[in-house]
Amino acid sequence: MGFTWGMRLRGASKKKIAPVMSWSESTSEPDITIPPEFQCPISIDLMKDPVIISTGITYDRTSIEKWIDSGNNTCPVTNTVLTTFDQIPNHTIRKMIQGWCVEIGSSLIERIPTPRVPLMPCEVYEICRKLSSATRRGDYEKCEEIIWRIKKLEKESEKNRNCIIENGVALVLCDCFEKFSADEKSTSILGKILSLLTWMVPIGWEGLTTLASASSFRCIAGFLRSKDDTVRENAAFLLKEILSLEETQVHAFAEENGVAAAFLKLIRDSVSSSATRSSLTAVSQMVLAKPEIASEFLEIGLVNQTVEMIIDGEDSVCEKALAVLDAVCETSEGIEEVRKNALVMPLLVKKILKVSEQGTWSSVSAILKLCKAGNASTVEEAVRLGAFQKMFLVLQVGYGEETKEKATELLKMMNTQMKLMSDDVDSSMEFKYLKKPF
Repeated sequence: MGFTWGMRLRGASKKKIAPVMSWSESTSEPDITIPPEFQCPISIDLMKDPVIISTGITYDRTSIEKWIDSGNNTCPVTNTVLTTFDQIPNHTIRKMIQGWCVEIGSSLIERIPTPRVPLMPCEVYEICRKLSSATRRGDYEKCEEIIWRIKKLEKESEKNRNCIIENGVALVLCDCFEKFSADEKSTSILGKILSLLTWMVPIGWEGLTTLASASSFRCIAGFLRSKDDTVRENAAFLLKEILSLEETQVHAFAEENGVAAAFLKLIRDSVSSSATRSSLTAVSQMVLAKPEIASEFLEIGLVNQTVEMIIDGEDSVCEKALAVLDAVCETSEGIEEVRKNALVMPLLVKKILKVSEQGTWSSVSAILKLCKAGNASTVEEAVRLGAFQKMFLVLQVGYGEETKEKATELLKMMNTQMKLMSDDVDSSMEFKYLKKPF
């Protein structure tokens, strides 16, 4: 049964079509001609969401958006430069198309539903204004009503979500969170704000600074100990973002609110890969920003837990775990604790070039710190595990200069040990990739 496409069929793939659908005589369906005014000038398809642009021409929203997103700034029909990219729904044409679909009554034609109009920046601005005003008044119910609306709009489409992110909603939500953070009765609205902020990244310095206040930080740290795993995951994500500020007071708050134990528990509970990654990143940030906090982490079993993550975790988790080990090795106490776990050196060597560029950097960096702080036996262990050959590969792969410098330094340290182990390891390997000969 042959035919020429004239419109979109149920389940049919997207493609350009002709205005007439002609069926063979063996079928009972009559020929269907799509009125030209119902066709999008770009796709030649039946319009599902007709919109008018600044030149007065009507297009299907999806088609004209793709045209504009491709870098075009002219009207496809008139070639006139667009004065604005705004798109106004053409309700008249839409209703005519819907009526025509019903009138045709063919099983081949899918009735066009009334589309949801995408969120516009001016609407988002009004939402921000109302939420900001309600926040200043301390109007809990009004704030909750607006937050519920934001959540609903976000779920309607990706375009709505992007419009919300791009027009300052995150900052107003941070102010709202700060306003109610000291009120124990506001747990419900605070949890909703927490959930919304997790997809509004980057939140921005101003918003994160607001969340880094004493009351806000204490509140988020409390959510990190929630019985609801989703709430814990959201809290871990936001704390990771806040800790990236690298401000002294932030890490002091972290220490005061006992987030170290809460992060480690979240890692142990394996709530989700996302929660584990956020927690590991936050732990690295805390240890690097305030080395003395490493003692608390070490006492509650950070090294052994991190090793488990490297063994069992997916690559994205493994990368973060390797960064934690590297951070722990910044202190003598951390190095001593790392040495107690016999699996650390074998895993560090094994993961070189196996996880990611960042994972390789962390592995090489941690091995270098362990070798510098150790004795000949530490270097010998690294050599026997294949670190010598791995360093050559790192130099050949083309990683960053800092990684290459660390690999070169390690090779120099291992060279002497290689000569002593000549019976076990072929020391005749070329050193052409090193900056200086031995």
